[in-house]
Amino acid sequence: MPVSLYMDHHVSRAITNGLGLRHVDVLTADEDGAAELDDSALLDRATELGRALFSQDDDLLGEAARCQADGITFGGVFYAHQLRVPVGVCVHDRELFATFADPGDLHDHVIVLPI
Repeated sequence: MPVSLYMDHHVSRAITNGLGLRHVDVLTADEDGAAELDDSALLDRATELGRALFSQDDDLLGEAARCQADGITFGGVFYAHQLRVPVGVCVHDRELFATFADPGDLHDHVIVLPI
C-alpha cells in the first residue's frame, strides 16, 4: 500500500503540486483546515489520518524527537530544509517513499531528505 502524505503549511506549493502530478496521495493542512495547528497537534492529526507528515519546519524535527524519546507513536515525518533541498529532489525522493515504502515502515521514524 502506498504511503499517503500530509503536507505541513510550510511546504512549498510546488512540491505538493509535483507530487500530485505523480499521483502521490497528498492532503495539505490547509485543505484539512489545520493550517493553524501547532506542531504537536499537526503531527497528531497526520497520524490520526494514517498519513506521514511532510514538513520543511525545523521545529517539527524537535517535536518528532520528543515523541520518539517519550515513546509516543506517530505516522512518520519527512523533512527537507527549505533552502538546501531543491523542489525536484523533494518530489523525487518522496515519490519513491510514497510509492515503494509500506506505511508501517515509517511509523515513529524521521526521514531527512535528500536520501
